[in-house]
Amino acid sequence: MNILFTCAGRRNYLINYFKQALNSNGKVIAVDMQLSAPALVEANVAQKVPSIDDGEYISTIERIIQEEKVNAIISLNDFELPILAQNKKRLEKTGARLLISPANVIDICFDKWKTYHFLLENEIKTPKTYISLESAKEALYKKDIQLPLVVKPRWGSASIGIDIVYTEEELELSFRLQHLKVSRSIPKDISAPDAKNCIVIQEKIHGEEYGVDILNNLDGEYHGTFVRKKLAMRSGETDKAISVIDERFNTIAKKVSHATKHVGNMDCDFFIANGEVYFLEMNPRFGGGYPFSHEAGINTPALYIAWLNNETGLDQYNQFKPGMAFSKCDRILKIPKETTIK
Repeated sequence: MNILFTCAGRRNYLINYFKQALNSNGKVIAVDMQLSAPALVEANVAQKVPSIDDGEYISTIERIIQEEKVNAIISLNDFELPILAQNKKRLEKTGARLLISPANVIDICFDKWKTYHFLLENEIKTPKTYISLESAKEALYKKDIQLPLVVKPRWGSASIGIDIVYTEEELELSFRLQHLKVSRSIPKDISAPDAKNCIVIQEKIHGEEYGVDILNNLDGEYHGTFVRKKLAMRSGETDKAISVIDERFNTIAKKVSHATKHVGNMDCDFFIANGEVYFLEMNPRFGGGYPFSHEAGINTPALYIAWLNNETGLDQYNQFKPGMAFSKCDRILKIPKETTIK
């Protein structure tokens, strides 16, 4: 079983978790546009590829799949997911299985305005969200919401570009500045079809923040919910967390699972405020908080491999326990001499 990770970046832990799950019965191939990406150092095979928006990107991935006899492909990048979804049939003609959710699910998850309406339609509590400055100011005037508010790109990733605004003047300034930033940033092309509505304004929930992995099998059927309470954040990712078992999350997660039929892991953000659970965002991929779930006892890489091999009797891979606290830390990796750093 050979697994290809695209846009591998800094996800060293996933490389190692999958290597452990394979137990030398296959290899992990990691690719990135920079050979100095940390995750490539620990993969069995590392290759440099063009940028995801390069015209040769998909053909390069095809070549690597064929050369390395890849069985399954896992993407770790929000911006890449729509591109892979568009090319799913082409890539799977190689015989490899592309482990991503359906294109419409990726679209709902990536577009925060569509996420908001998806949650409303499924009667899931979520912060009130507005697509225009005028509608947000009207809601403030009517006291439907109150400051502070959150201003962020409609299509974004990893908490990049998020502003917390405390006055109406800050709201106006941030909204205009966010538009300018998007016009010259990575989401520019994605936002182009609706550039006037590329920023959302959201009610700020004051409460405890949780990360949740909603896990479906590779056929989109619900498998389980794995929750961690966030104790500290750094650069948009969970830095410290403790595992939790709470039926309230399970109920919402099952509803999301059945409505989306997403494939594999879905990384989600929740808040608890005044005893109510609010669903904030969902990302149909492994997220930066996954190691906390893994170390607390859910071995999702082993489940992926077992599902790919049509195995049954998988209870051994789920030993998830509450009250398990973990913290991330940095480490230094030596980059091979032959790697050219640019």
